[in-house]
Amino acid sequence: MADTTADTADKKQDRTAAKLAKQIGAFAKQHGGAEGQLAHIGQAGTRIVLVGTDGGWGDLVAPTYAVAELAAERAGLTLHEEFDGEFAARVKTGPYEWTRMAGIQLGGAANPAA
Repeated sequence: MADTTADTADKKQDRTAAKLAKQIGAFAKQHGGAEGQLAHIGQAGTRIVLVGTDGGWGDLVAPTYAVAELAAERAGLTLHEEFDGEFAARVKTGPYEWTRMAGIQLGGAANPAA
C-alpha cells in the first residue's frame, strides 16, 4: 500500500514538473530564450523566476524545490544561483511595474488594501 501511495505522489510530481516545463518553454519561445533562478518561498513552494533574452520576465510557482529543479531541467533552463545585479539588470520594467513596486513612495496609486 505504501508503494502505491509513493508511486501516486511521484506521478503527480512528474505531471506537475512536465506542466511547468511546458510553461517555461512557452515563455522562452515568446521571449527569444530564457534563464532563471529558483527561490524557496516557504510553505507555498519554490518560485521559478524567468528572465527572457528580450528582458521580459515572469514567474511560476512549484510545490517543492525538487519539482522546480526537475521542471527547469526538462525545459533546458539555465539556472542562476542568485538573482544578482548582472542577472537582475537584464529585466526590463515599464510603468506598470514602477507604479506597483514604488507607487506609494513616488506618489503613484497605492496598492489596494488586502
